[in-house]
Amino acid sequence: MFTTAQVRRIAAVAVAGAMAISLAACSGGSGSGSTDSAGSGSGDGELTTVGFVAVGPEGGWRTANEQNIQDSFSKENGFDLKYAPATNGDQNSQITAFTSFIDEGVDAIILSATEATGWDSVLKRAQEAEIPVVLLDRGIEPNDPSLYTSHIAPDNVGISASAAEWANAQFPSGAKYVVLEGPPGLSVVNDRNKGWDSTIDANFTKLESQSANWSTEDAKSVFETILKANNNDVQLVFAQNDEMGLGAALAVEEAGLKPGTDVKIITIDGTKAALEALAAGRLSFVAEYNPLFGDTAIGVVKDALDGKTVESDIVVPSVTFDSPAAATEALPTRKY
Repeated sequence: MFTTAQVRRIAAVAVAGAMAISLAACSGGSGSGSTDSAGSGSGDGELTTVGFVAVGPEGGWRTANEQNIQDSFSKENGFDLKYAPATNGDQNSQITAFTSFIDEGVDAIILSATEATGWDSVLKRAQEAEIPVVLLDRGIEPNDPSLYTSHIAPDNVGISASAAEWANAQFPSGAKYVVLEGPPGLSVVNDRNKGWDSTIDANFTKLESQSANWSTEDAKSVFETILKANNNDVQLVFAQNDEMGLGAALAVEEAGLKPGTDVKIITIDGTKAALEALAAGRLSFVAEYNPLFGDTAIGVVKDALDGKTVESDIVVPSVTFDSPAAATEALPTRKY
């Protein structure tokens, strides 16, 4: 029995063959058997078409991740990747792109969602069209694995739990802390809160939890206000991405304090900028959220199209950095 992708390809070859016969008849049939530059005529080099419903520009981690996906799903690797970044993070633009990919009849769709909810309808449409959908990074809510083929991402809950464990060890008597979150409603934000909240010791006091939109500028402004409101009496910041952690460091410095000493700052992502700040002592703990999983995504897409069983949840391994020495050692080979 053929897979859906194979059926599409057979149909495409049949149509191409019929067109070739028609053209030969119209031209008098030279019998040369020549083909144009678009293909060999044999179908051996046919590309697998994949629609990438992406987030688009959103900081260093997102840039590294989406470039890695585009590099992996290259023509050299047998793919025709159609990249569709969201318009200013707007979910409606993602749903429009997703629907267009279904209508075009792509072989597979990979999705990095700007919002967790609101995907049921288009995912069901893809399912009806027998187009496998692979979620990258962010999950959906409610999480229903019957609506997608696989979800590939580092473990947000585990990563933030490791950050809280480090904080517990640094402050055995507890501390006053602030959480700088990403935009509300994202599964990644919910999971990072879940891991942190379930692990941080009860003797810690949360002063504020505010969104800073993954932004260095926003985080600097938000944390400046929080520091002033609390007379600089804050010992710890849990920033849910590197950019916000770097913004908090700027606010600490402008308040006349020393980041990493007077205020310890935890960040998640592990970009080169964050490791440089950790090496310089401006950050205190950096948890990697590994963005380089294009090869894993290729394997999942190929297996799905071949009708093989695919794991519904694939965790991308990530590491943590808890000292300037660890950051300094990692920097020469950092790819993002």
